[in-house]
Amino acid sequence: MKEVTAIIRMNMINATKAALLKSKFPSFTCRKVVGRGKKKVRFLMIDDESIESKAVEDKKFVEDISEMHRLVPKRMLTILVKDEEVQELVELIIDVNRTSNPGDGKIFVSDVTDVYRIRTGEVGEEAL
Repeated sequence: MKEVTAIIRMNMINATKAALLKSKFPSFTCRKVVGRGKKKVRFLMIDDESIESKAVEDKKFVEDISEMHRLVPKRMLTILVKDEEVQELVELIIDVNRTSNPGDGKIFVSDVTDVYRIRTGEVGEEAL
């Protein structure tokens, strides 16, 4: 069994949820998260007039133009699947969420050693 964790844009959650519900992956957990990638601020994109019109000492202004301090809201989906279903699920998530722009998200795949269903006591794939 595998755990697929996808971190996606907030505005893509409804499309992703719809695609998962239409496919064979209707069961998932979704959480609101915040984080940041490795993208650094490029001060060259800010022209001199913008800087002169606002004092650089203004902490709020500097934070607004800098991604170094900003945590971006995202959605994190966690889905448990059989080993043979991982590739299909990953491709589905990519198809729905790819905009070809930075910030589209990440997908992580981890091994799951066991699953227990609390209500019935089922173990392993039967508990999925």
